[in-house]
Amino acid sequence: MSNRSLGRWLALVVMCALVTIPALAESHVRIVRLSDVQGPVEVDRGTGQGYEKAFLNMPMVEGMKLAAKADARAEVEFEDGSTVRIAPNTRVDFTALALQESGARVSTLTLTQGMAYVQYSGKAKSDAFTVLFKDEKVRADQAVHFRVDLEDAVAVLAVFNGDLKVEGPSGPVEVSKNKSVTFDLAAGNKFTLAKNIDEQPFDAWDKQQSKYQMAYASRGSYRDYPYQYGVSDLNYYGTYSNVPGYGMMWQPYFAGANWSPFADGAWMFYPGAGYTWVSSYPWGWMPYRYGSWNFIPGNGWMWAPGGFGGWYNVPRVTNAPQRFNPPVAPSVGTATVTVGHPGISTGVPRRLVVQNGSAGLGVPRGAINNLNKVSNQVEKNGTATVRPSAPVRTSTMPAGGFGNAGSHMGTGNAGTRMNTGAAPVSPGRVGTGGGRPSAPSHH
Repeated sequence: MSNRSLGRWLALVVMCALVTIPALAESHVRIVRLSDVQGPVEVDRGTGQGYEKAFLNMPMVEGMKLAAKADARAEVEFEDGSTVRIAPNTRVDFTALALQESGARVSTLTLTQGMAYVQYSGKAKSDAFTVLFKDEKVRADQAVHFRVDLEDAVAVLAVFNGDLKVEGPSGPVEVSKNKSVTFDLAAGNKFTLAKNIDEQPFDAWDKQQSKYQMAYASRGSYRDYPYQYGVSDLNYYGTYSNVPGYGMMWQPYFAGANWSPFADGAWMFYPGAGYTWVSSYPWGWMPYRYGSWNFIPGNGWMWAPGGFGGWYNVPRVTNAPQRFNPPVAPSVGTATVTVGHPGISTGVPRRLVVQNGSAGLGVPRGAINNLNKVSNQVEKNGTATVRPSAPVRTSTMPAGGFGNAGSHMGTGNAGTRMNTGAAPVSPGRVGTGGGRPSAPSHH
């Protein structure tokens, strides 16, 4: 090879390397959890079908859109325990969910309409958490809890705890605890800073959810989680036991001997990843993404934590009973396939009948105090009747749809609607699960 040819070849190699480095420096494969669904919540997964019914425990990935219609609410949990909650008539786009080569997480959310509550943990200083609305940019650099209310002509940002900086057309503005800033969107985003916060109808709901997360985040006996999303629900809805020969194993309350962890849920399709199992159980995140399920004689199904370095689309089973059929994803198509009860979204009833074999299905978050004591009653008697804690009362927000026709949420193609499966469980009774046979079973 001549010196000239060698020089050209080396130049080409260097050029290719320079083009490749940025691509390798940031991965867009992060997955976060749709951790609470109340009422008609919809998602756009980028499948070309537009907005579809959202399911509790759905994996949320970059490019997805989340919308709460009238009288609906939703929450998304991030790996570090940060949360984003949306009130009725709100839409949020997950603009970026990236992982840098250094391990730092980059999260960018765009509020396109309505009201969102953000509680950022600030645990990793290298992470970047950004919220965009109109031409404003909010970058959370430390622990902060704030609310953004976006309307047609005005936007209001209120800080409950911590402090942050907002950057926009009218320059930067710093907002600290118990203060708010109003942006006039019709006047170049001119802002006015206030030394108080005007209370909004869903502030109490947001506060209640924050209290729940903080109360149960560290109550469990197992502490070796590398992530925080789903931990509070594991600690509330179940308990760990040291099982001889297996080690620390988790099991939901009200499981029962014949309960199967795969009785209720749905298979959902994600472009580039295929079908993923989405559990209907309110605690159903970590046990289906990490670790493995084991059938322990005399105890029933229990989950062994671990395997946090990977992520399972299909739940892993390492110790199954005889004649067990493992969960199998659909081999063709992209439509959602439901199994048993595909998801239960109810308010808090005045009276709740909990039955053995329900495994927490239909029990609202934090609605029952001392769930372990109720579990003992159910184990002894097969059922228990309890009066849940009083729900947070919220005023109904004005029903204004989603702005102009261009931002209206569709229901998706009729041919790809969710299969509703069995009839939903009554708000006053927590049943024994699947009215239809589940995909996996054992006899």
